[in-house]
Amino acid sequence: MRGLPMPLGDSVPDPDSTDFVRLVGHAAWSSRIDTLNRRAQSGPMSGRAAQQRHALEFALARAADPNAGGRIGPAERRILALAQDAVRLADSLPPGPRARLRARLEEGLTGEATLVPLWHLLRCAALYRARGFTVDFAGLAEDAPFDLRITARDGTVAEIVCETVSAEEGRPVHRGDWYALVDRVHPGLQTWLAAHPGRYLLKVTLPEGLSGPDQAAGLQSRIMALLAAQKRQDSSADAVLKLDPLVLAGAQAGGALPQHLRAQFGPEAHLAVTGAPDGGSVFVMAARAGRENAVADAVTARMRLAAEARLTGRAPGIVSVFLDDLDRGEWRSLRETLKLEGAVRRFLTESVARRMVAAACASRMELYGMAPPDAAPDGELRYRNPGHPAGKLAALAAAVTSAD
Repeated sequence: MRGLPMPLGDSVPDPDSTDFVRLVGHAAWSSRIDTLNRRAQSGPMSGRAAQQRHALEFALARAADPNAGGRIGPAERRILALAQDAVRLADSLPPGPRARLRARLEEGLTGEATLVPLWHLLRCAALYRARGFTVDFAGLAEDAPFDLRITARDGTVAEIVCETVSAEEGRPVHRGDWYALVDRVHPGLQTWLAAHPGRYLLKVTLPEGLSGPDQAAGLQSRIMALLAAQKRQDSSADAVLKLDPLVLAGAQAGGALPQHLRAQFGPEAHLAVTGAPDGGSVFVMAARAGRENAVADAVTARMRLAAEARLTGRAPGIVSVFLDDLDRGEWRSLRETLKLEGAVRRFLTESVARRMVAAACASRMELYGMAPPDAAPDGELRYRNPGHPAGKLAALAAAVTSAD
């Protein structure tokens, strides 16, 4: 089914999500938002993480609520524009493909899933339309293994696969488990800090990472036991705890503390700050794994699977990966250190990538329309495969040529 010529969101005059809610179903939508609201209240850190992970759903809920009030910002406008794309697409599809679209919606509104994969698909379609291509939703309309078919003005065709990868897949220390640990430790830290005024830094080294509630519960017990015994260090094969004074310059003791800590420990560290009510005492936890994050490798692993299973080889293929669950600092670091570029370009030399004319990567920073350097230019990173014969076709240049 051919895509409709719709904007990326900046020109939507009256953003509204009520039609989208009708598409989902009012009962299903209300149930989902109630569930997400409970998650958002699960704990200080875990609740904030839930709000960030499900920002799309919360933005749609606010826009559909006549009592919500508040100004609609540029990021919300983009989210709502794609919601309108989903509604128009559903209206244009015959029953079978429409059922496939509804199944994707239901999947994105279940359990730990989000609407991001569907929004990535819709956004990719909008990007290619804006670059002059005709876009067909082949995955929905024909049950093709790939998602989109784009056609250039001269008739050149390419297959597009849209994949979503969580940065958690490349983190030895899972952020969700870290947030849950911090929420569990926080009340005990406040009690301990009230009895032991001062400024403290607890360095937590996790050689094999942190994954799962059982490991987090064990680590919580060890942290509280170390503090109760007034020890400086506790070491084992799976975790090393070291408690030191927190040394701060005057300016760093105030609002600049988070920036100072991030600069000191780097973008891969997991940080948490517990302060006393009087503001005079503070306890910082800084955790790192025993090995570097492998987020770029998680991206190329997904590209490898997609190239092998979802591209037919009958037309040049592009695998577009949306990298989710990371913040702007991590995204900038992946790009500026060239870790992501290096990993993708190495992957493109593998035989499994022979069907790919290019690879593309994006994050929520591009989805929300942030400006460089927080976001990549032109809405995504693109890497052309120099070994593919279609890589130099002028008709596909807008889809495969690097924009940075």
